[in-house]
Amino acid sequence: EVQLVESGGDLVHPGGSLRLSCAASGFTASTYWMYWVRQAPGKGLEWVSAIGSGGGYTDYTDSVKGRFTISRDSDKNSLYLQMNRLKPEDTAMYYCAADSRWWSLLNAVPTREAFDYWGQGNQVTVSS
Repeated sequence: EVQLVESGGDLVHPGGSLRLSCAASGFTASTYWMYWVRQAPGKGLEWVSAIGSGGGYTDYTDSVKGRFTISRDSDKNSLYLQMNRLKPEDTAMYYCAADSRWWSLLNAVPTREAFDYWGQGNQVTVSS
């Protein structure tokens, strides 16, 4: 069975850190572009970050640049998002996604169905 399972979400104070993980199974994630996408309450899907199949290419939406770091571990078939200096506006459901295509973070996030694989989501809440 093909799955993307996110973990690591939590309630954290502003300025705190979290590390999200996304474990892939049923397919070889290292051959796919991988993405983090988030959705805040009452809002649409928003790009967070992207990483190329080899890990050498990364990209971030402007609001998280310098605070978030995306990485991947081919041996563990996993994707990660290290989030530092978290802000209340980072509060959202975070999803990992995999696709054989590269999607520009400058364009709107396509629907979930456009991606080859999509996770179930993990909640991140930043609040004092």
